[in-house]
Amino acid sequence: MPASGPVTRSTLRQQIADALRDEVLAGRLQPGREFTVKQIAEQYGVSATPVREALVDLSAQGLLDSDQHKGFRVHQFTVDDYRGMIEARSLIVDGILRRHPGGGARTGTGRGCVPDEALVSVRRRAEAAARAARAGDLDILIGYDVRFWRELGGLVANHYIADFLHRLRVQAWVFAVPHLRGDRRGRDWLWSGHEELAEAVAAGSTRRVVAALGAYRTHSLRWADHLERLPAPRREPERPE
Repeated sequence: MPASGPVTRSTLRQQIADALRDEVLAGRLQPGREFTVKQIAEQYGVSATPVREALVDLSAQGLLDSDQHKGFRVHQFTVDDYRGMIEARSLIVDGILRRHPGGGARTGTGRGCVPDEALVSVRRRAEAAARAARAGDLDILIGYDVRFWRELGGLVANHYIADFLHRLRVQAWVFAVPHLRGDRRGRDWLWSGHEELAEAVAAGSTRRVVAALGAYRTHSLRWADHLERLPAPRREPERPE
């Protein structure tokens, strides 16, 4: 975890939290995986204090569960949880659009015009995310998709709302990744409408923004329906002692 300048406990704490979040997002730390502060501290070659603080931060973000006797465990989201994330996101975005009927980034922030460079950055993220989705490259898609929604949220909402939407996005990916990796047709469920949404926001068109977000919501709910129709994984019979 390289860093420029002196590494304080605060920056080390953030670096560890970011590294573990990336591990969870990539699916290398699977839902239900248990570990202790000591194990993580030894893995990164650091003291226990910043590791404990980082794990507490990730627990507060809903990514880990804490057990004072066993340590920490990667949270296991359900399909119902995922549906709740979709509903929460839809309600918040609908509220933003109702408050700012212009719908676009230039009128929807309440701060006047958004700098052109911000819109350029969002479009670049959108292009990269859509390209990765169409190619079925999940590893590349996750990073660009998270950054795309993070920057997009920064254009149309105050930072409290943007932070909450970012948290929902990360949690949605934590739920989705194991399912997508375990499905040989998982790439067929990767949403690639980032560019349409970015262009709609840049154009200030409420109608186009609503249509793009509605298509994404429909896509997400269809995937949730698909997951519920899948047969439950078979459990190996327990062997007698």
